[in-house]
Amino acid sequence: MKVGLIIPAGGQGKRMGHDRPKQYLELKGQPILWHTLKVFQESASIDSIVLAVSQNDVAEIREQYQNDFAKIHQVTAGGKERQDSVYNGFLALSPDVELVMVHDAVRPFVDATMIAEVVKSAERTGGAIVAIPLSDTLKRADAEGKVAETIPRDKLWRVQTPQVFRRDIFAEAYEKAIADGFYGTDEASLVERLGIKIAIAQGSAFNIKITHPEDLILGQAILQHSLSGNDQAVQ
Repeated sequence: MKVGLIIPAGGQGKRMGHDRPKQYLELKGQPILWHTLKVFQESASIDSIVLAVSQNDVAEIREQYQNDFAKIHQVTAGGKERQDSVYNGFLALSPDVELVMVHDAVRPFVDATMIAEVVKSAERTGGAIVAIPLSDTLKRADAEGKVAETIPRDKLWRVQTPQVFRRDIFAEAYEKAIADGFYGTDEASLVERLGIKIAIAQGSAFNIKITHPEDLILGQAILQHSLSGNDQAVQ
């Protein structure tokens, strides 16, 4: 099945505390977005890529990336929210795309195995996400900021991207969300509203989302670890 990837890359990165959006901050001399694109360009599972970026960045990103990454099908303008940007990217996908994948621009340490596994799972089930089992203890706090209860973690997962869905399922989920004025925290939350069960593929602790300044430090360390040849994923 043809797989089209949407990368929403229109975020402003306010939590990062920089004057540049976080996807354009550098790791080892290249923007985070460049590292993310490199993984998918080299993945045999991906047929085409759509980047959804800020309207002001469209021309510059086309010039900067399309020559280096042949799988980029289109660079389009994003929307007000991440969900809007993903939908704009969906509208720009090639008509022959059968599976729609969404991946955060600032998760540059996804690997080929993870991508292949989540695609295979989505082919079988119609929808799949990457996640890792929760290892931390969870506490629910009361209104006074005191522990109210400990939440069992045996069936809890930390959800990552990529997330992959059959095209018709993805379209129906977004159309319903738009009609209802619903905004979710990820694509899976939209699909769940259709009553569809979503499969889970194994993620990695290395597959971090670079959101805060300390994540850049971790990112530099992960990249150095990978470049040294010790790139086996940590589960």
